[in-house]
Amino acid sequence: MACIGVCCVALSLHAQTAREAIHADLKRSAGNYYAYPSPQRNLTPAPKGYEPFYLSHYARHGSRYLIDPGQYNRPVDKLTRAKNKGCLTAEGLRVLEICDSVAKMAKDRYGELSALGARQHRGIAQRMYENFPQVFSKNAPVDARSTIIIRCILSMMNECMQLQSLNPTLQVKSDASQHDMFYMNNENQADLYKYRSNPAIHEAHKQLNSTRTDRKRIIASLFTDLQFANDSLDANGLVGDLFDVASNMQSLDTDLDLYWLFTEQELYDMWANYNMGWHINYANSPLTEGTMPYLQRNLLRNILDTADTCIVKAQPGATLRFGHEVVVLPLAALMELGHYGRSYNDDENLENEWRNYEIFPMASNIQLVFYRKKKSNDVLVKVLLNEREMTLPVSSDLAPYYHWTDVSSYYRDKLDRFSVK
Repeated sequence: MACIGVCCVALSLHAQTAREAIHADLKRSAGNYYAYPSPQRNLTPAPKGYEPFYLSHYARHGSRYLIDPGQYNRPVDKLTRAKNKGCLTAEGLRVLEICDSVAKMAKDRYGELSALGARQHRGIAQRMYENFPQVFSKNAPVDARSTIIIRCILSMMNECMQLQSLNPTLQVKSDASQHDMFYMNNENQADLYKYRSNPAIHEAHKQLNSTRTDRKRIIASLFTDLQFANDSLDANGLVGDLFDVASNMQSLDTDLDLYWLFTEQELYDMWANYNMGWHINYANSPLTEGTMPYLQRNLLRNILDTADTCIVKAQPGATLRFGHEVVVLPLAALMELGHYGRSYNDDENLENEWRNYEIFPMASNIQLVFYRKKKSNDVLVKVLLNEREMTLPVSSDLAPYYHWTDVSSYYRDKLDRFSVK
């Protein structure tokens, strides 16, 4: 019965086409800017006699402000120039007013965790505690580590403080050091990044851009002088910045909105373009020979090794890691969670089956929860992606619970077989 439940959850995720899903919730078009959605509430009960005792996770930082000041300032500057020249429409004036307000809200907070981002991680911690209370019982140790970026550190501290408030006797240790960056967010991998640059990739982007990036309607809605807009303001670039600002507003505590500027079709097309780019750069794309998930081979090995040292202990506990979406995405692909590790040759199948907003919204997280029962050496593991139960690439008579020996062997064999050409 457990397997049937998991399969139903997986099918329900894609009862709609990607177009229908985004039209039902336009915020999904934001992709990696999508604010953390409501998690799965009804988790499959553990097999009789098994209780959780160890939890290991990697989480992206919570909702944040845009990182590049230009994403806020360029729209304001360009629209102001057009206003001064007298060639902004009423709609353009409205967009300028909104962009100016958001730019002032974000000033000197570029890339920082927002108040919503902090709440997201406190909520995740609260649910971890409620879902797996045995893991956080008595004086259990919690080892929390973050990349050295402040939004990740603050995400870590919010989760840790929430756990500590729920059980003051927890032994919480937190750290953020260059020492751990080789597995927390290793950006020094030229041997793999080279796979991202080849003629087939450039042609794929070119074809998608040529059919899906017509921004003429939006530009005409903003400016009365289209030649000035195109020649002097880089109007196409402006639309891209406006899309980023519109997408990121959901991460801020504001009633301001810019989605009305775009049609549903335009939002879908922009999402589809980004979706393909993320799949090529970080997932199991045939255009990169399936190498990009191995960007996180150090992290997966750390997860495996750390788990093996913790599951032999009698005491429960947790290992928490905090970083970025460029880690969560390839890790999910490398671990072959659900269908997210599959390779797609066809753009339409990619869009309808592999949707980036499901994998790495703000505060996205992968949780490995370990279970055992008395007088048994068998350890089970269940994996959650954004608090949704996932299937794993090994067989199990207890899915979504898997025997740890099978899971560990599969991943270790996979890592050992990999080599860079």
